[in-house]
Amino acid sequence: MDPVTQERATEERTREQQAPQERAPEPLTQHVQRITRRVRAFDHRHPLVWDLHLTGFWVTAALIDYYGGGWLNVARDRDNPGWLVLTLSLGLSVPLLLRRTHPRAVLLAIAPFALVNAWTGIALQAFLLQLLVVFHLALRRPHRNLWWATALILASVSVLATRHPQGSPDQDIVPVLMSIVVAAAIGITVRTRRDHTEALEDRARRLEIERDQQAQLAAAAERARIAREMHDIIGHNLSVITGLADGGKYAAAKSPERATQALHAIATTSRQALGELRRLLDVLRDEDHPRAPQPELTPQPTLSDLAQLLEGVQAAGLPVHTTTHGTPTLPPGRQLTVYRVIQEALTNTLKHAGPGTTASIELSYEEKGAVTVTVTDTGRTGPAHLTHPSGGRGLPGMRERTALYGGTLEAGPRPHPEQGWRVHLHLPEETPQ
Repeated sequence: MDPVTQERATEERTREQQAPQERAPEPLTQHVQRITRRVRAFDHRHPLVWDLHLTGFWVTAALIDYYGGGWLNVARDRDNPGWLVLTLSLGLSVPLLLRRTHPRAVLLAIAPFALVNAWTGIALQAFLLQLLVVFHLALRRPHRNLWWATALILASVSVLATRHPQGSPDQDIVPVLMSIVVAAAIGITVRTRRDHTEALEDRARRLEIERDQQAQLAAAAERARIAREMHDIIGHNLSVITGLADGGKYAAAKSPERATQALHAIATTSRQALGELRRLLDVLRDEDHPRAPQPELTPQPTLSDLAQLLEGVQAAGLPVHTTTHGTPTLPPGRQLTVYRVIQEALTNTLKHAGPGTTASIELSYEEKGAVTVTVTDTGRTGPAHLTHPSGGRGLPGMRERTALYGGTLEAGPRPHPEQGWRVHLHLPEETPQ
């Protein structure tokens, strides 16, 4: 079996193994939750529809109780006119339409009908609809409203127990009081759960916003790092190539051999720059595809690569003198910072210092990873040399690398009467983690 066919067979077997899991029925709780979410979403968009349906249900139940004569089974005084019973049935149920938006007003509107219901002894069971209003008071209003609501409801119950007693008074008052407590407890529980859910949703939104902000900051930092690396790679090599080309142009008329050497150095430097750029772009390429080729990785330059750097700079026509104090014992990250700062300083010298310039590098290694680097040149300090480093990416890139280790970087003209430019880097001792 060829590899392609074998891979397709493996994918089909994987799909067959996963198919039963995908076809498995969902738990009943998920169906209930999904239906509940849909009902809540519809109620949020069309609250009046739900209010009309619920109010219509209770009004219908109250009217059935009236027309069916069911109220006679619990009435304590049956000698009351039918119009009064109908009025009380509607008065105890119709105001429920506004129970969610104005629960206090609804309870006050129902209270007179409940009081008449108790005074006359009709004792309609519709007076228990006040428990729905108590639920919404506990759900939507400050809890102190429950005290006067309870007193208002028990007032009518007390009137009924006093004017039309049926057993001891506690047989009328205690069941209603317990019902009020249950309705209030349900409202408080739903409110607590709702507030907790809203708090979790708000926290999730804030975390999502924070995650997006962190991603944006990370992307910006990565773009800055990529720009800094490309500047260090391309800028330095192009400066070396420019210096070699200028030197080859002057040497072509007098010494063709020197011109040939310059062209050879230009070709070598260009290939190196192209190779480094290709490796950087390979790393940035999307590697999600399993068959994508792995990028060619090389270690970042260290202080051991300074000799090769100086050779390229000297080949471009800039004499460099190096002085070293102490023994280098720096970790790779600090070595990269020192290397890039020296590279950028020499690159700026090649670009802006002018012909006949020399440069010197002084490195002082101290204990615990501290290091001091001073790069000076003898070039001109005119506008070209002053303006470009501060207006381009070179100096900000050096400062960013220095700030990573809490160091300091100074760049500017050498003090009078000396001529040239000076870059001074100091990285302090490593702090224990």
